[in-house]
Amino acid sequence: MDWLKELLKKLGVEESKIDGIVSDVNKEIPKHFVPKSQYNDLADQRKKLEKDVSERDGQLEELKKAAGSSEELKRQIEQLQAENKTAKEKYETELKDLTLTSAIKSALNGKVHDETLVAGLFDKGKLVIDGDKVVGLDEQLKTLQESKAFLFKAEEQQQQPGFKVGGAGGGNAGQATNEQLASIFGVAESK
Repeated sequence: MDWLKELLKKLGVEESKIDGIVSDVNKEIPKHFVPKSQYNDLADQRKKLEKDVSERDGQLEELKKAAGSSEELKRQIEQLQAENKTAKEKYETELKDLTLTSAIKSALNGKVHDETLVAGLFDKGKLVIDGDKVVGLDEQLKTLQESKAFLFKAEEQQQQPGFKVGGAGGGNAGQATNEQLASIFGVAESK
């Protein structure tokens, strides 16, 4: 709001009053104006909608011209139906791919060294979405764990909630016994 302060100084407003005026303006501006980013987003949406409307108007004009010839009208309708079918299939394919990718990454979360690399090894063509389940995902995961075990973290390395007393060593080495824990925490062990 430095620009406002400069304007008020040029108009001869006292320094002591300028801060109060700027404070009042800051309170009132949000009630009457939208942020520039929000305005830009809405303007972009409006341009896109205008473009879409103009395309539809063009299609309607073509249909009006072709109305004299029913064969031409049928051909254009069939063409538009084919385009709509292609767009729908593309959308469904992208949605399926996104769903499968999310399910795969969820299944791999914390179990592998590189999620993106391992996710690329799944054959999405063999996976089937059944409601909220992905059929075939567990089988492929198990096969990958057996055939490419080096990509997976060891069980001790996988991120799991909580903590493990005694660290990640093998066997009993490095693990605290009940007696040791009792002596550390000053609790008498009851037998």
